[in-house]
Amino acid sequence: MGGLMEFDTPDGGNLRTNLTQENGLILRPVSPEKTGVGLPYAPENWPNPGDKWGWRTGRRVALDGHFRDRYLYLPNRFGRPQDLHNYPFKSKVSIEQYIQTEFPGTDVDAFSASFSWKIPAKVNHMKNGNVRQLVLCTGPHGQTAEHSASHSQSNIMGCKAGNKACNSLIVEENQKSLPAMPCDICCNETGFCRECCCILCGKTVNTASGGYSYIKCQEKVSGNYICGHVAHVDCALRSCMAGTLEGNIGMDAEYYCRRCDRRTDMVSHVKRLLLTVESIGSQDDTEKILNLAVRLLSGSQKTIAKELLSHISLAISKLKYGAHFEDIWKVDDNRSAGTAGILNHGNVEMKVINDGCPSDFIKSTQENSCKSFHDRSKLEDEINQVLQALRKSQNDEYNVAEERLHAQNSYLHNLYQQLDMEKSELASQTSFSNPGSLLSAIKDREDQLRRELEKLQDMEKIGNGFGRTSRDILQKHFGLDIED
Repeated sequence: MGGLMEFDTPDGGNLRTNLTQENGLILRPVSPEKTGVGLPYAPENWPNPGDKWGWRTGRRVALDGHFRDRYLYLPNRFGRPQDLHNYPFKSKVSIEQYIQTEFPGTDVDAFSASFSWKIPAKVNHMKNGNVRQLVLCTGPHGQTAEHSASHSQSNIMGCKAGNKACNSLIVEENQKSLPAMPCDICCNETGFCRECCCILCGKTVNTASGGYSYIKCQEKVSGNYICGHVAHVDCALRSCMAGTLEGNIGMDAEYYCRRCDRRTDMVSHVKRLLLTVESIGSQDDTEKILNLAVRLLSGSQKTIAKELLSHISLAISKLKYGAHFEDIWKVDDNRSAGTAGILNHGNVEMKVINDGCPSDFIKSTQENSCKSFHDRSKLEDEINQVLQALRKSQNDEYNVAEERLHAQNSYLHNLYQQLDMEKSELASQTSFSNPGSLLSAIKDREDQLRRELEKLQDMEKIGNGFGRTSRDILQKHFGLDIED
């Protein structure tokens, strides 16, 4: 049931609004991102007398006037639980599961009825520079009641930049994105709003034409939060935070968020840009969007990015040749000489979808990308087979070289032993009646040893690789016949 309440406004007027009553609790409206303890929005005196649970509101407001994001905290004496991944509690289901696990036998329904999970939102409306309080609440049959002097007043709830078009002010019924993470760095700056201010230049972003000119970091950070910061795409490109870059960052058609240090694939962003082209009726905006897409994809090594870039470049060229922006995706069978030149960049004819629809073009590109992926997989298998064959042949060559080199080493070792024996025999002779024959044998042995050492030096050239060793050496010393 609801009750009427009157309060004064800054302009001296008087405004009546509803206060929701639930289970005997009066639910006073709360501003975004506010905290509190105890009733009516958190349990009190449970599980022990004196225990007070904490609560906090988010920023998103549902059509029924209640916060879509609200959080519940354990009493202080519990401390922060280390084994809970979903903390603070973000839903009735999560808190009920916790109660059933930690306090078995508890009447969960009675626990849930002891406080109100829903928190009505207090919204600011502005008229002629005067801020008015507005309460969105649920009527007796679930309809939305908005008590306001004018339906044309702009909702500026929570936007620190004073931006009337801020995304945080849009009441969304079925928004599926996770809440943004708490930020005590840039979001503490006066006049900076995470939802609509560029993290790189600080200026507000433009949501016109589908918001093609900015990117929002949707990457998941700690817990069930996303980063949620936005940046102008142009600022990111000029700051080397987007596109394809080498070096320490090493991006490939990506956006690097300076706040959370996470990356966003810009190929998906470009696909959304192409879908935006379908809905706008301005040729100038179409060309701006396509040029921005080219800057994001240029230099990428991703196959899908290269294909998109080729088609987008073709569409831009057709615009420059006077084609209407509705026809830039179509193939003209009766091409003029100039258009034919456009369609054959690098002597490779580009394929464009006949019906000229960017959404069908994206679907076709994805299908071609899948086919290209299978072709690449086949090539990779062939390369792996070649490398395995090469490794086997190299192992065989290594075994041949090892065997022949060790054999030559053993032969030289034997020659040295024979030479030493012959010299010892010459030194031990007491009669020099016939030393000539022994001296001749020693000389022949030394000549033989010298030739074999030279042979070893030739054989050692195999260390440069079989491909860099002369055919004579391979054939003469390793027994390998190399064909031309």
